[in-house]
Amino acid sequence: MKKLRELVVDEEFKMYTLIKSADIRMAKNGKTFIAFTFQDTSGTIDGKFWDASAEEVERFTAGRVVALSGKREVYQGNPQVKITQLRLAKPEEPSDPTLYMERAPLKKEEMETEINQTLFEITNPHWNRIVRFLLTKYQKEFFDYPAAKRNHHAYASGLAYHTTSMLRLGKSIVKEYPELNAALLYTGIILHDLGKVIELSGAMSTEYTLAGNLVGHLVLVDEEITKACLALKIDDQNEDVIVLRHMVLAHHGLLEYGSPVRPRIMEAEILHQIDNLDASMQMLLTSIRQTEPGEYTDRIFGMDNRSFYVPKDI
Repeated sequence: MKKLRELVVDEEFKMYTLIKSADIRMAKNGKTFIAFTFQDTSGTIDGKFWDASAEEVERFTAGRVVALSGKREVYQGNPQVKITQLRLAKPEEPSDPTLYMERAPLKKEEMETEINQTLFEITNPHWNRIVRFLLTKYQKEFFDYPAAKRNHHAYASGLAYHTTSMLRLGKSIVKEYPELNAALLYTGIILHDLGKVIELSGAMSTEYTLAGNLVGHLVLVDEEITKACLALKIDDQNEDVIVLRHMVLAHHGLLEYGSPVRPRIMEAEILHQIDNLDASMQMLLTSIRQTEPGEYTDRIFGMDNRSFYVPKDI
C-alpha cells in the first residue's frame, strides 16, 4: 500500500492515516469546515473537509487515526487530498497513532551519545554547567520533541537531530576557521532551540503552547539560562553568560524573523548561518525526495514559497 507522499496527482486511494492537526474554520458561505493535516511515516499532506457538522468536528480531532479515501490533487502549487470519505479507524484496524509518526533518521541513543561527547569540548566551566543542567532538566523532551510544527525537522526526535546535524556542521567550520571559539559555538548550537520543549506541545499532533505563541522559544531559552544560573549560583552578569544569551537571542539573524537582537559576535553569526543552512537543506531534501527527476518540487513555504527543479541528466 502506498504512503501519503508516494501518491501521484489524480491518483485515487484508500488508506489509514493519522490526523496531525485539525483546524476548525469558516467558509465564505458561513459553513464550518475542517482544515486537516494528515500524516504517516512518509510525511504530511493537507486536505479540507467541507460542511462539517458539530458531531464531525468533535469526532475528527488531532491524534486520531482515520480511514481516508480520496484523490491526490495540487492546489496553488501545493499537494493536497480531496476527501471523498472519512471515518475513525476501528480498534481491530491499525489504529495506534505511533504507527504513523515520522521519526528522525538517527536513533535517540546515537544522538544522545554524540551530543554528550561534545560536552567535553565545552571547556568554559560556566557554559558546561549550564548546558549539563538544562539537558538533564529536559532530557526526555529534548530527545523526543520535533524542531517545528511544520517545515523543517517536524517529526519525533527532530529537535535532537537538528542539533546533531548542526554540531557536525559547526565542527567542520571550526576546523576551517580556528579563530572561532569552539566551546561557545557548540554551547550555542545545543541550547539555541531548547526553548522548543516549552514552545511546542510534543511529538504527537504538535501544536504551539500558550507560552510558545505569546513568548517564543528564543526568549524562553534565555529565561532557562537565567534560571540555570540562579540554581547553579553563577552570576548572570558575567561576560561569558551574557555572550551565551546573545547567541540564543540572535540566532534567527533578523529582527523580522523573531530575533530581538542581530548577531554581533562571530560565533553568533555562524550559529545563525548553520541554523539556516540545516533547516533549508532539510526542507529541500524532503521535497526533492518526493519529486521525480525532470520535475519541479511542490512550493516550499519556508523557502519563500519557491519550487525547485530536480535535474534528470546530471
